[in-house]
Amino acid sequence: MTILYPEAWPQFFTATAYNWLPLFEKDEAKNILIESLQHFTRSRKVIINGFVIMSNHLHLIWQAMHGHTIEKIEQSFLSFTAHQLKKYLIKNDPQLLEQFRVNAEDRMYQFWKRRSLGIELFTPAVFQQKLDYIHSNPVKAGLCKYPEEYCYSSARFYYDGTDCFDMLNKY
Repeated sequence: MTILYPEAWPQFFTATAYNWLPLFEKDEAKNILIESLQHFTRSRKVIINGFVIMSNHLHLIWQAMHGHTIEKIEQSFLSFTAHQLKKYLIKNDPQLLEQFRVNAEDRMYQFWKRRSLGIELFTPAVFQQKLDYIHSNPVKAGLCKYPEEYCYSSARFYYDGTDCFDMLNKY
């Protein structure tokens, strides 16, 4: 059996909800992102080394696997999750859905801010700095005292090895 390794550097990725709205305040909305990320890892398109999902944005450290590009994975992730979030909001929070309504020719709703941030992580030091930044987000937001206490983060995985979502790989 041939083992296929990543062809690109890990990337620090940030996606922000349109107008910084609290799209991921409820766990059900966060779980839409988790399920999508799980799909990408199970289909061997991407390795996920770290993440945090906050109320209005998420940060990831991920790496495209052989035969895939991070640009296509990013586009697919943002598009798929937007469709799933729309379905969720239609059913569960139509008032919040209306805050994502836009006057655009190609869409009625926009869930993600344009131009997500992606930075290649060329050195272990920069990788660690970004991972620490990701894990400190919930602490700085006052959601927990210690990073490993926040459920929607990889901090616990790095603290004690627990991968609650079965999708993480240590770098």
